[in-house]
Amino acid sequence: MGARSIRKNDIVIVKQGKDKGKTGKVLVVLPEKRKAIVERINFVKEFIRPDRSKNKQGGIMDKEAALPLSRLMLYCPECEAGVRVRNKILEDGTKARICQKCDNSFEKQK
Repeated sequence: MGARSIRKNDIVIVKQGKDKGKTGKVLVVLPEKRKAIVERINFVKEFIRPDRSKNKQGGIMDKEAALPLSRLMLYCPECEAGVRVRNKILEDGTKARICQKCDNSFEKQK
């Protein structure tokens, strides 16, 4: 699954790792690193130093870390599972990502 098949705002399912089976929305895709940041998935602890000049309190925060794209699959709501994607050229000449199992389109209808 390449960087072109997963885009921002897609719903994905994690297929490997500590968050296996969880679904979430893609916030950011980092194609040069082949990673993506998914909402509410792969939390890590971030240690914040106090900064008196900005009146900021220090402490420990949770934030989402990037996941490799190889651990993610697009989630099809009709199949209720992670699916592989194929591209299809529509009548108007545009490309659309299609679920291989049920032929459901992942593109937003305009």
